[in-house]
Amino acid sequence: MAATRSNSFPRSSRQHPLAREVNEHLNRLRASKEGSTSSASISHKLNSFQDLYDCFVKFLQLPLSHHALAHECADELLDGSLRLLDLCSTAKDIVLQIKESTGELQSALRRRKIGEAEIVSEVRKYMSSRKVAKKTIHKALGNLKVIQRKNRVSPSETVSMLKEIEAVTCSMFEDLLSLISGPKPRSWLSVSKLLHQRRIVCEDAGRNVNEFRKVDVALKSFAITKSEIINLEMQN
Repeated sequence: MAATRSNSFPRSSRQHPLAREVNEHLNRLRASKEGSTSSASISHKLNSFQDLYDCFVKFLQLPLSHHALAHECADELLDGSLRLLDLCSTAKDIVLQIKESTGELQSALRRRKIGEAEIVSEVRKYMSSRKVAKKTIHKALGNLKVIQRKNRVSPSETVSMLKEIEAVTCSMFEDLLSLISGPKPRSWLSVSKLLHQRRIVCEDAGRNVNEFRKVDVALKSFAITKSEIINLEMQN
């Protein structure tokens, strides 16, 4: 998981109300970091980020923020923001790709006149799409590490606040991409391991388990079983 600084900004009677509000949003997001990383939890966190960014945009419009940013390295701050935008764009593309491939698979499964061989082909097509997505995610997580290493401390409250927002945003993207990627794939070469995976699906049914992992396990189990049946039918 991405490391985020846990220290709050210094509170004083001179601190602007918007700065305190931004800090409160950050504290709530830090607290939620220790919670679930399910799709529902991440969706809730994304809504919280919308509130955080809306508040911070208002804070940036204050004269004191303009003054603070004018004395910092603008190129470095811009570089960090552009990296986050690239990461956001990549995450969006991955989600759209998964949505499209899932829709195509669902459409195929709903067709009445479709043979088992065609279904297996569609499942393999979906799994191939997932493999491509995982490679893209692996590269994106590598870029995420670069952003985290460049996140330095600044004496300016405004810039430090911006860096804190970058840190919690990186953490959220890491959770999102890790959820979509799922755990590292297991070996599927033997029937015993296949049966073991089926048992895991049943045991995980009511738990807070990666939804993408459960789908991958179920589809791989289905594809292997159907392929074995088709091969036996062709031999007889």
